[in-house]
Amino acid sequence: MYREITAEVHKESPDGTHFYVLVPRESLTDEMKKLSDDGKLVGELRIDDGRTISSKQRKKAWATLHDISLWNGDDRETNHWWLKHEFMTAKNAMYFSLSDCSVTAARHYISFLLDFCLGWDVPLTEPLVNRTDDINAAIYSSLKHRRCIICGLEGEQHHWDVIGMGRNRKTYDDSGHRKICLCRIHHDEAHTIGRDTFAEKYHVYGILYNE
Repeated sequence: MYREITAEVHKESPDGTHFYVLVPRESLTDEMKKLSDDGKLVGELRIDDGRTISSKQRKKAWATLHDISLWNGDDRETNHWWLKHEFMTAKNAMYFSLSDCSVTAARHYISFLLDFCLGWDVPLTEPLVNRTDDINAAIYSSLKHRRCIICGLEGEQHHWDVIGMGRNRKTYDDSGHRKICLCRIHHDEAHTIGRDTFAEKYHVYGILYNE
């Protein structure tokens, strides 16, 4: 449950800033009262960086929604409406608009859309690495759905950190090795040109991932 409440600085001191938060009486719903512990509510503080969605982010979001529209036959606005609400429900996020939301909200929404595309095998009209606004989240999603981080096609795990010769890959614990998901074509390319050259070409890297 989220409530937007404005806080004012109460006192500044050498060791930090102290402030009080006033919760309007009308906001003290029965739900909030049930969550209280001896009259105290536990919440979280989020600092808004003050930046709004960039034109590049907006373009990526609408382009991905367009690809989804080509896939399911609905128009972009319809897909945006229900996927936005799916996103807000899944992430406990507040209502937002692609016209003026924060950079962070836009980044999370784009990652959500791309995760949806990978999970439902929605074809993208450009490489996945060009569409994402958070490469780390995209790499994780590609590993989760076994889709190539470069092109989005069906892929397989590729060990970014070399395991080494003589080890049994079926029994060896590779949890400490970084991984990436690549289709057969890009997997072969990574071996051919080498990890560093591949990373420089596609701007990707391996992450720790365990199923």
